[in-house]
Amino acid sequence: MDNAEIEEMFQALGPVTIRRIFGGKGIYHHGRILALEVYDEVLLKADAESAPHFVAAGSRQWSYEGKKAGKPVAMPYWSIPDDAFDDPDIMARWVRLAYEAALRAK
Repeated sequence: MDNAEIEEMFQALGPVTIRRIFGGKGIYHHGRILALEVYDEVLLKADAESAPHFVAAGSRQWSYEGKKAGKPVAMPYWSIPDDAFDDPDIMARWVRLAYEAALRAK
């Protein structure tokens, strides 16, 4: 996914900064990371407060295979619900949830 496409997804928040990270891209707003682009997919940050919304929308949590015993390691990033890609207002809701989770992160 190119940077212009990512910026369009997050336009409801205003400008975002995109940096190379972990073989993908980190997406930041006001210095807070709120999303990742990995394997050509944008994943939004969630926490204990917002993750239930992602679960209810059918999103999946990103995980990777850990080095110790090959167990999956769940990360606080979730797939974007499919309906958000067709409706800027729905996308705006999800990216705002991600930014709110980023603000709550320590």
